Amino acid sequence: MEDTSKNFIENFIDEDIAEGGRFAGMKVHTRFPPEPNGYLHIGHCKALIIDFGTAEKYGGLCNLRMDDTNPAKEDTEYVDAIQEDIHWLGFDWGDRFFYGSDYFEQTYEFAIELIKKGLAYVCELSPEQFKEYRGDTTKPAISPYRDRPIEESLDLFERMKNGEFPEGKYTLRAKIDLASGNFNMRDPVLYRIRYIEHHRQGTKWCIFPMYDFAHPIQDALEGITHSLCSLEYEDHRPLYDWVINNVSVPSKPRQIEFARLGINYTVLSKRKLRRLVEEGYVSGWDDPRMPTLCGLRRRGYTPASIRNFCERIGVNKVPSTVEFPFLEHCLREDLNDHAPRAMAVLRPVKLTIVNYPEGVSEELEIENNPNDPDAGTRKVSFSRELYIEAEDFLETPIPKYKRLYPDGPECRLKGAYLIKCLGCVKDENGNVTEILASYDPESRGGDPADGRKIKGATIHWVDAANCCDAEIRLYGNLFSDSDPDAADKDYLSCLNPDSLEILQNCKLEKMLESAVAPAQYQFLRSGYFCVDSKDSTPEHLVFNRAVSLKDGFKK
Repeated sequence: MEDTSKNFIENFIDEDIAEGGRFAGMKVHTRFPPEPNGYLHIGHCKALIIDFGTAEKYGGLCNLRMDDTNPAKEDTEYVDAIQEDIHWLGFDWGDRFFYGSDYFEQTYEFAIELIKKGLAYVCELSPEQFKEYRGDTTKPAISPYRDRPIEESLDLFERMKNGEFPEGKYTLRAKIDLASGNFNMRDPVLYRIRYIEHHRQGTKWCIFPMYDFAHPIQDALEGITHSLCSLEYEDHRPLYDWVINNVSVPSKPRQIEFARLGINYTVLSKRKLRRLVEEGYVSGWDDPRMPTLCGLRRRGYTPASIRNFCERIGVNKVPSTVEFPFLEHCLREDLNDHAPRAMAVLRPVKLTIVNYPEGVSEELEIENNPNDPDAGTRKVSFSRELYIEAEDFLETPIPKYKRLYPDGPECRLKGAYLIKCLGCVKDENGNVTEILASYDPESRGGDPADGRKIKGATIHWVDAANCCDAEIRLYGNLFSDSDPDAADKDYLSCLNPDSLEILQNCKLEKMLESAVAPAQYQFLRSGYFCVDSKDSTPEHLVFNRAVSLKDGFKK
């Protein structure tokens, strides 16, 4: 790799695998350890791409390990969803799929090893006492059970495992340094009693290891060379190393931390996202307004756009917040190159070309994607009666309005003819029901390159006699506040009441009648849309707007 392409993690790895380095001659081996208590979101995606992408760059391996050491809220539904999301992004773990709970027996044996070495003890402090005796920066922590005899701790720990004590009665703590300036090293808890059914182990275990104890052991047993973690684990690294150096694991991984992804106008807490789902603020984890990968996928985001987004924001040590419009910008870039074009009228009104022959239809050739030389053209039918957007007509124009109005300028129908508005028809309530226009039969193709200069705009349309109906869902930000996750805010009060607008009876080109998920299109002037993977049927087409055409990201 070129020096300019390396981030600080890769520089560390280069040092470690160099001749005489910590892992000289070894294959780089990482892991992605999600907790199966919710769906992956865009924040997890950064970690996922770092873990799998780093291994990929070095020709190494990356394990997928479910961090199911805490049985609360864990479910096989989330396990399946996590695997689907990772595969969708284009990564694979081969046969290296594990569960943290696979190592419960070995982790328990390593805890016994620490007790026998005098490096762990059973503590009787209640949660309230534990907090009271924790000390502060000038006062060390206290535990009156720190010198409990080894045999007594061994006996109590086994009885804890056998379910003889209530929750909170005992914990197993490491014996490190009660006066440490790093509070994670002040005899941290290694095991606690929990009477809760585990999604894989059932009721076999009633003591569960803390993440800080289980994580380094799992890494070492799997032969991980580099344990890549988010920045909140930086202060936990001394404990990670202490565990590795004091139990007889077969390898000694290195932990490296990076800054998590922050993105505005959203929350990236699984607890908060779960509340949105469970209390009905959104339709589910895959609601297209959610920052979950399944939600983004359903909305129309592509794997390439998300990977590009994560790669371009880089890997750094300093936390920062990325603008949501940059994620949208990455999607536009991808879809602009690859999405075929189509015409869709979201708020239709009928346009009748009075001098076009009745009962006649013709086919026009229109480009599928001007950015893709291999995309070719498609045939679109044209006849006397069309649908256009209601906003493309005003009976009384406003200043600088360049669309249709009585006796206004000629306008182009996209790929078809030049037309001129003659007037309109209204219902008894004064609402416009039909726009009347004439066309120039010599202007077929409507190409501005034909040399004819007109003052009016180009208008998209569909043939009223040969189109299909669809429901269109226009999505905006779920939150109206740029920082709904701020400590001084109730994120629920920041929800955007206008985050979803549903339009019925929209008119689309006939070819879209057979579109199925995950088909994506640019609807001219309206944005990029995809077929909804959950609700769309041949009898009732549903399209989601992934992103508008306007790019709000300042490059």
